[in-house]
Amino acid sequence: MVAKSFNLMIVGLILLVIGVVLPLLMVTGVLESTYFTNGVAIVGQIAGLFLGLIGAGMHMASRK
Repeated sequence: MVAKSFNLMIVGLILLVIGVVLPLLMVTGVLESTYFTNGVAIVGQIAGLFLGLIGAGMHMASRK
């Protein structure tokens, strides 16, 4: 159970980083700002936040 919670937190962290890096690349002009890249950035941020919170909750619940 602990390994599953850490996996969720790692996936959440990766998605959060993607959600930060994509807009940075769009602002600097490396990537073109399209609806798809904006959508991936937003979905990555939201999904990463939720997965990280779920993983942290599972980790805390397994410690009891």
